[in-house]
Amino acid sequence: MSEKPRPWGRGALGNPGSRYLSHATESVDDGWHRDDPPPLRTSLSVEHARSALSWNDSPDVPFDRSLNPYRGCEHGCIYCYARPYHARVDLSPGLDFESRLFHKPDLPERLRDELGARSYRPAPVAIGTATDAYQPVERELELTRRTIEVLLECRHPFSIITKSALIERDADLIGAAAEQGLAQVVFSLTTLQTKLARTMEPRAASPARRLEAMARLAEHGIPVGIMVAPIVPVLTDHELERLMAAGRVAGARSACYSLLRLPGEVSGLFSEWLKTMEPDAYDHVMNRLREAHGGLDRDERFGTRMRGAGVYADLMSQRFALAARRLGLGPAAPLRCDLFRPPGRHGQLSLF
Repeated sequence: MSEKPRPWGRGALGNPGSRYLSHATESVDDGWHRDDPPPLRTSLSVEHARSALSWNDSPDVPFDRSLNPYRGCEHGCIYCYARPYHARVDLSPGLDFESRLFHKPDLPERLRDELGARSYRPAPVAIGTATDAYQPVERELELTRRTIEVLLECRHPFSIITKSALIERDADLIGAAAEQGLAQVVFSLTTLQTKLARTMEPRAASPARRLEAMARLAEHGIPVGIMVAPIVPVLTDHELERLMAAGRVAGARSACYSLLRLPGEVSGLFSEWLKTMEPDAYDHVMNRLREAHGGLDRDERFGTRMRGAGVYADLMSQRFALAARRLGLGPAAPLRCDLFRPPGRHGQLSLF
């Protein structure tokens, strides 16, 4: 493993410009500065939400609407497919993504307005699909908790995906929704290797802590599942069955997986990380990944971008299916939509 200086507790090794910039700069090491860089502090800015719900028609995901209380994510997972979104606010998908964060304080109010629209029809909303809704800043802001309060008030179904043990704090709200068939939680688990997790997803909860949180939510009667994602060829693919078994022991009822994909600037960021942190595995990892993506770092086609294609991808699919059958893990159960009641409009109850 290389000893290249890197910001402590961060995933990306640098701050490359986005694809939208007309000019680019490149740092050059002149050999004089060999000390570790100082800690990179996290900043938090306000981003007013024009709408709470984001809509999609992708056939690759099981939901058509989602919400994300935060832009950017302090967990710093080097493989995160949401990193390129930071370029839309003229910031780097690298260190900026994990240190220059935005929160949407008016999100619960915007959500209430949208759920109260006469044209609105309920369906499960996915929380935290781009950036983790329970990243560290949520401890103080409680923005995700206030959002769940609105959903619970309206008896609206929702699912949450997270890498954070902070979700235990809201077990009371999520449990109340789960009792009505309105909520489920999926924990994303990439590896059980503590050392690898510390460099690949530096500020997320440790794998053991995530499993502990999963077990505690299951004890509250909350349906929990495990998402083995992303499977990183060579580095973590051998752990697939162990990860699923660990999730089952912790109370998981469902399981799913996805193969590593490197959209936009994530390709360069991951390649730099891999060359620095796991140099001996670089060629093997990238060759196996390209084998599953038609010779490219990524495949943007619906139907194959999440799972890949070819011999290696088929093998991973077969292994997952066999392990799921053996462990009794199936797809997530459907959530109820028939209990939905629109919120009162402008403090008054609807006449209809």
